[in-house]
Amino acid sequence: MDHTKTTEKILSIDFGGSHIKTAILNEEGKLLTDFQSIKTPQPATLSASLEAIQTLVKNFKGFDKISVGFPGYIKNGIVLTAPNLDQETWSNVNFSEQLSKLLGKPAKVINDADMLALGVISGSGLEMMVTLGTGFGTAFALDGKLLPHLELAHHPITTKKSYDEYIGDNAYDDVGKKKWNIRLKKIISILKTVFNYDTLYIGGGNAKHINFELDANIKVVTNKDGIDGGAKLWQQN
Repeated sequence: MDHTKTTEKILSIDFGGSHIKTAILNEEGKLLTDFQSIKTPQPATLSASLEAIQTLVKNFKGFDKISVGFPGYIKNGIVLTAPNLDQETWSNVNFSEQLSKLLGKPAKVINDADMLALGVISGSGLEMMVTLGTGFGTAFALDGKLLPHLELAHHPITTKKSYDEYIGDNAYDDVGKKKWNIRLKKIISILKTVFNYDTLYIGGGNAKHINFELDANIKVVTNKDGIDGGAKLWQQN
């Protein structure tokens, strides 16, 4: 009798504001291929994005499932909003269904901060993920399970600015590294008080600009640290 276990392969897609990256993982989240990337279309309309993904994955063969981390508010695979892309064409789009039709495999789509969180969390207690990039991404997990996504990015932190506007790329360019770090300290203080997290993870391209000492329960992570999030997505109930 053949007891050989067949391992499913997962095409993991990281949909970013500047690049779309993808690789194939096994069920344990180990890389089976190198990452390849393509520039995110500008403007990143739905049709242009699907075309870019189709071009990007044509060299990837033999995958069984698709996981996508997407920069927007996702509910049950449906993109409700994507303010940093082309908002008009991304309103109420069943992106998981669109990808399944395009690539012929079942697909799951979640917010990109949620995807990164799945790859880095320890599975113990209340864990929070924030990403510092084009905007301000957030994710929460309790004992290893993702909680419903909250778009803190669009919550006001001042009378005139949301978190996105206060700490995103444009804010860094406008106010400079010193003041940006002062703002980040303020945000961390608020998150600590409001959520009383057990662990806070900080990722995203601008995390490298942090110049102050972080609490012992705050960890800076990279996309590579969270690479297995695309596999763990299929393990979530």
